[in-house]
Amino acid sequence: MTLVSRTQGFDLLYQRSTADLNRYVINLKQKLDRYKDLPGLLSSHSILVDVAKSPKSVDTVQSANKYLQQVNAAINAADVYVMDINGNAVAASNWEEERSFVGKNYSFRPYFQDAIKGQAGRYFALGTVSKKRGYYFSYPVRDESLNIIGVVVVKIDLHDIESDWTDPDLDILVTDEDGVIFISTRNDWKFRTLRPLSKSDLKRINESVRYGSHRLVALDIIEQKQWEQGGQLITLVDGKRIDNPAFDGVSTREFMLLNKKLDGSGLNVVILASTKPVHQRMFYSAITSGFIFVAMVLLVLFLATRQRITRERERFKRMENEALEASEKRVRAIIDNTKAGLITLDAQGRIESMNSMAEKLFEHSEEECKNTYFSKLLTREHRPICWHHITAAEDNRQDELYIEASGLKQDGTQFPIELIIGQMDFRIEQRFLVTIHDITQRKEYEEELQRARDLLEHRVIERTVDLTKANQQLVVEVEKHKNTQNELIQTAKLAVLGQMSAGINHELNQPLTAIRTYADNAKSFLEMDKLDTVKTNLIQISGLTERMAKIIHPLKEFSRKTSGATEVVCLQNVHDGAMSILYGRLQKIAAEVNWPEGLRTIYVMGDTVRLEQVLVNLISNALQAMENQPLPKIDIELEQHEDHLAMKVRDYGPGIKDDELGRVFEPFYTTKSAGQGLGLGLSISHRIIESMGGELKVDNHPNGGAEFTICLPIAPSPDNVAK
Repeated sequence: MTLVSRTQGFDLLYQRSTADLNRYVINLKQKLDRYKDLPGLLSSHSILVDVAKSPKSVDTVQSANKYLQQVNAAINAADVYVMDINGNAVAASNWEEERSFVGKNYSFRPYFQDAIKGQAGRYFALGTVSKKRGYYFSYPVRDESLNIIGVVVVKIDLHDIESDWTDPDLDILVTDEDGVIFISTRNDWKFRTLRPLSKSDLKRINESVRYGSHRLVALDIIEQKQWEQGGQLITLVDGKRIDNPAFDGVSTREFMLLNKKLDGSGLNVVILASTKPVHQRMFYSAITSGFIFVAMVLLVLFLATRQRITRERERFKRMENEALEASEKRVRAIIDNTKAGLITLDAQGRIESMNSMAEKLFEHSEEECKNTYFSKLLTREHRPICWHHITAAEDNRQDELYIEASGLKQDGTQFPIELIIGQMDFRIEQRFLVTIHDITQRKEYEEELQRARDLLEHRVIERTVDLTKANQQLVVEVEKHKNTQNELIQTAKLAVLGQMSAGINHELNQPLTAIRTYADNAKSFLEMDKLDTVKTNLIQISGLTERMAKIIHPLKEFSRKTSGATEVVCLQNVHDGAMSILYGRLQKIAAEVNWPEGLRTIYVMGDTVRLEQVLVNLISNALQAMENQPLPKIDIELEQHEDHLAMKVRDYGPGIKDDELGRVFEPFYTTKSAGQGLGLGLSISHRIIESMGGELKVDNHPNGGAEFTICLPIAPSPDNVAK
């Protein structure tokens, strides 16, 4: 029984220690990964390239010192510094402190030697100046010809990690590739080794001044054996070492040792889990052997719970890491693919730097524009307002200047731009950040839209003249309804009528042909005095005219204007009107629209005609989204809430891109192909629903397709109101 308890105890200790080891490895990896790419990003900065080129220039060194000081404050590192080709620190974030690195030589450090060979360096050591433990990331600095002219280094303090690792039953260590302990939850183990080092290894480490004057003595491991499932069981001298061959009076502790390498860093994370709980469990097991069945059940439950917690913890960490990686990728993609031109200016408005997009927009290189005034890139009429903003007193200057202006390319060509001048406050001098967007395409769209509007107005005028001659009453009605929103609504309705015209034309051709045939036959039979046959033909003609009236009726109903008053509306009437308008189009493409049952008993506050128009617009958009599908289908569902009714119109198309969901109700914004609309339908529908005291929303359905939701106040049944 004791043997079983011991095996189970060690198995549990191994599982828990393995989970904790993975967690600490992830924690350390996240800490290091947060800084690993910073030297590469900093190495291309013009200020650091300049100081590596001219390390004796006082102004250049001073600018680099201040810049590194700001960077270090932003990234919360221990220190950031730049070395020349010989390993001399020429600029550092701690230039104002007594422990400043400036003037010190670090050519003996491996991270400098790796970087000077053109590689990214990583290294742990005690600082020669600060005497504090630090982890170093390095990267070569290159000039325009890609020659290595220096090294940029970011040093981070790992003390926070050590302080976060607190577990009374665990001792956590981090060693280098030589097995030297430099991070430990026990102070007396720091700068000890897990195994004795050879003389050559000690000499190499001492020459690199990696651990200063610390003596690298191995831990007092008395016994060491392999555990069958993994790891090792070791026995250590507890407390200070006593040089006594018999170890008289020396206490020892047994640990389970597990370790795991941190990829790409040369570091090794080690966990020493005390086996004291295992031995205690063996002792209690011997005492309670009479209750072995209960103990086994409890142990199984405990192990199952522990395993579940471990799995949940690992799953949470995995999800957290995946989310972090995805977020970093998104941020990097945004930075790498920005379409805006960025220009930095000094306090006098002179250009300091330009990104590649700005060079492309103005067809000037950064070198050509450096130290020249920004106004050279603008036409004369827009220079004064920018100049006034830059030179204005700080109390009188607004935070940002936003204007539309005309830019000048290198050949003198003008092009429209959107210009934003913002302030960047530094400790000594002020800077400005100019953001430029080329709006040539937008201006062309606006001109195109204006031409379309002018053409539409011209056609409306011509049509109005014709309609005036035909029906003066219509002119009076048009004059009474000059509200812009209602006119746009009517225009959208006429556009739908235009889409229906082809189907209605086909529907009317057949009865017209039949009427003519019956009329000709009736004339012939009348001449032959066959009155019964004539009567039959006339009855057929009457029936055909009634059929034509039914075909035309939806056009008349849909094209009529509404008073705009909110009233009690039955959804069955809305259904009948919308489906009669869309009947021909739905039948032509074999589309299926599924409505819920019981519409006759559901009432909302609104306007029947305008609500019909919104549904026709939403269903038409859904059909266009599914135009490549053989049997398009649309589902309409109702959700009744305490004070409102939600009507959901869902299609089975590709849906709407997430970054476009917030813009679908903007006027003239459309995702349709050219010629399928101006982008006014959803904007008009949105305003119609708002005018009725409701709300129109859009989202993508979890199972695919777009879903528009109409929310309207619930109205009482007319029968209940009468009572």
